[in-house]
Amino acid sequence: MADSDIETAVARALDEAPDRNFTETVDLAINLRDLDLNEPSNRVDESIVLPSGTGQETRIVVIAEGETAVRAEEAADEVLSEDDVADLDDDEAKDMADETDFFIAEEAMMQDIARYLGTILGPRGKMPDPLGPDDDVVETVNRLKNTVQLRSRDRRTFHTLVGAEDMDAEDIADNIDVILRRLHADLEKGPQNIDGVYVKTTMGPSQEVV
Repeated sequence: MADSDIETAVARALDEAPDRNFTETVDLAINLRDLDLNEPSNRVDESIVLPSGTGQETRIVVIAEGETAVRAEEAADEVLSEDDVADLDDDEAKDMADETDFFIAEEAMMQDIARYLGTILGPRGKMPDPLGPDDDVVETVNRLKNTVQLRSRDRRTFHTLVGAEDMDAEDIADNIDVILRRLHADLEKGPQNIDGVYVKTTMGPSQEVV
């Protein structure tokens, strides 16, 4: 369970969000300090499963053949064969990359996918999650639907999705708690490398979490 201070900050962000005719996302802004982010090993690059989910539709494309492709049809938004990938032109591949949150591909196909799509997916941080022979594709898709990416790159301030404004403040706070715990564990000096954390809806004012 998240600290009450986190839940209070989330509740305030939700309360102070202006009325809109759409459901806004809830985002977390994280400010880092005392890290040389020109050094790639110091950058944040994490995939985190949110315990309460993202509150958003997550588009997932599976690249597979045979039985795995058939099973993927019940869970993924789109299933492509290796031939489908090879037939994509650059514009089609870029559009697909921009519209898709996560790609999953059978391990045996990863080398060819890197050849076809590496220059497009790589810079976007969207190279496929490899699917091993014993991995359950449906389970993998469902896990990724609740996953967010934390990527600082070379910036001291970066953002990540933590929920939607129609979620309970407690659930969003639990998501934030998981993210902060991971950062505390992974950063060189733990909490000392965090200069501030703020939560806000898409259009609303930010509230300090820590």
